[in-house]
Amino acid sequence: MKGIALAVTPQPGVPLDAEPLQEAAATFGMLAATSRLQIIWLLAGGERDVGTLATEVGQTVATVSQHLAKLKLAGLVRSRRDGRRQIYLIDNPRLVDVVRLTVGRDLPASPHAEAHAEGA
Repeated sequence: MKGIALAVTPQPGVPLDAEPLQEAAATFGMLAATSRLQIIWLLAGGERDVGTLATEVGQTVATVSQHLAKLKLAGLVRSRRDGRRQIYLIDNPRLVDVVRLTVGRDLPASPHAEAHAEGA
């Protein structure tokens, strides 16, 4: 998602540098898997642990953990420890905007996404 946060606002019709295009393509590639897109959609509504996500997505904890590891490595989600649980949340609030536009639904902003945006 780093590629979407450009230093200069691009103008339509003007070529972009290769780096932001490659980063954006990598982000969209991560979201191309419906399970990962569903996980991002759920996290856009608020943070969750892996067990909750697994139940909501209808997959095993192991499978959802693998998806979360890929999303975390790509910088799309982050985690924090809450006792013995690992809690996942969106790392880049702009990702929520992209998912909203892509899915075409109105979703209230995550309080953690707003806090992260203010702290950035």
